[in-house]
Amino acid sequence: MLLGPVEIASIDEWTPEPGSLISWQPTEAALAKAREAPESPVPASYIQTRHLRSFVEQGSRGVDHSRLFIAACDMPGRCDIRAMTYVINAHLRRHSTYRSWFEYRRADDPGTADTVVRHTMTDAADIEFVPKRHGAADAAKLRSQVAATPDSLQWDSFRFGVIQREDKFTFWSSIDHLHVDGQFVGVGLLEFQAMYSTLVSGAPPLQLPDAGSYDEYCLRQREFTSSLTLDTPEVQTWKSFAEKNNGTFPVFPLPLDDGSPSEGGDLVAVKLMDRQQTERFEDLCVAAGSRFIGGLFAAVAHALHELTGLDTYYGLTPIDTRTPDELTTQGWFTGLIPVVVPVAGASFADSIRAAQRDFDTGRSAALVPFERVVELAPHLTPPQPLFPMLNFFDASSGPMAPLLTNLQEGVRIATLSDGRVTYPLSTLVGRFNETFATVVFPKNPVARQSVDRYVAALQEVCDRVTGGRDVLVAATRNEAEGQPVR
Repeated sequence: MLLGPVEIASIDEWTPEPGSLISWQPTEAALAKAREAPESPVPASYIQTRHLRSFVEQGSRGVDHSRLFIAACDMPGRCDIRAMTYVINAHLRRHSTYRSWFEYRRADDPGTADTVVRHTMTDAADIEFVPKRHGAADAAKLRSQVAATPDSLQWDSFRFGVIQREDKFTFWSSIDHLHVDGQFVGVGLLEFQAMYSTLVSGAPPLQLPDAGSYDEYCLRQREFTSSLTLDTPEVQTWKSFAEKNNGTFPVFPLPLDDGSPSEGGDLVAVKLMDRQQTERFEDLCVAAGSRFIGGLFAAVAHALHELTGLDTYYGLTPIDTRTPDELTTQGWFTGLIPVVVPVAGASFADSIRAAQRDFDTGRSAALVPFERVVELAPHLTPPQPLFPMLNFFDASSGPMAPLLTNLQEGVRIATLSDGRVTYPLSTLVGRFNETFATVVFPKNPVARQSVDRYVAALQEVCDRVTGGRDVLVAATRNEAEGQPVR
């Protein structure tokens, strides 16, 4: 999927030109310091704990869990290795998240929960990465190197590198999701670009503002969540949402498992709307007193109704939970908003309004991790793999905007899934003039058929509403029999 200058794809689909490969890896001294790092009183964030729990549990079943956030950016000329070495180490020492690694401790008693223990290096200067030359590499070797980043239970679960060609190079980063989120594609890469460009111009190192601290965020989160009770409105929101979904997150309403051993992750990317349709879709949303995100939830709800006859759609969408002081802080600052969209008896405009209302009123619920709700209401259960999630970003105004406005003409960046089995079943909708959708799902024929049907239905709904043909759904499932009334 190409959103303007941004490519979104699976690493299996990434075909960089051959070149000379250089990667940056930790020194033995840095690895030794990390192994000696003492236990920290700073807890893992709830989303880090969820990630580690899923990594361990899926690994015990022989499933290779998706874990890497991979980004790549083209740059002109020959890479100054000395300057890039400085930039990589400055970045790693600047952001507190890279000083930590995690130990996953299994509970002895089946009735108690497993625990995650953070270990933190006391001195950021102990982090040192050095370049390693791998020689000539084709696309297959490059993909293998990028995906081979150490796993989530290792300190050095992040790698950087360049692919040098005659007159240009590609800078890439492969970082465990424990340490970054979508903000890295914009703000993080911009930090690398700004520091590197300053150095190679002959100027002194760029003096960046304070980066904030992910540790402080984790402490603040635990302080906040410890004050929650069952009577807290946001806890009640989550409890009500889960109780309508068998006590946990909703499941994707089409089959995804064919019973065969896991073959990794797969990805489908399609154009949802061209430029004119995108503009008309936004006009529809505004006319309904809503925004683009409300329209997307309505489109997904109506598409799934047409496929399954569901009367109400239960969805989840991630948002950034950073404060203004944390806009440049690297870490995983993601919360989820629960969204409920009634479909039966609703026009498309009705569904837009309902979705937008839930999205807006549910933003405070994103600060409440669902796992904390489970602690307060033990009849609920933690999220299971492959819960559906809708992620929307506007490439012209979201976290990537600062980087896109600084890209030279013809330069592209890429964000890549690592080809492993995904935890959520994620529908990523991106807008940059046109609107595209990417769905990440398990690689098997049953899931592929279901996702193809889902994407086709979503395209059909978008075509219909942007063509001036509203969607009115019958009042009950029995009346509709899974089909819209037009």
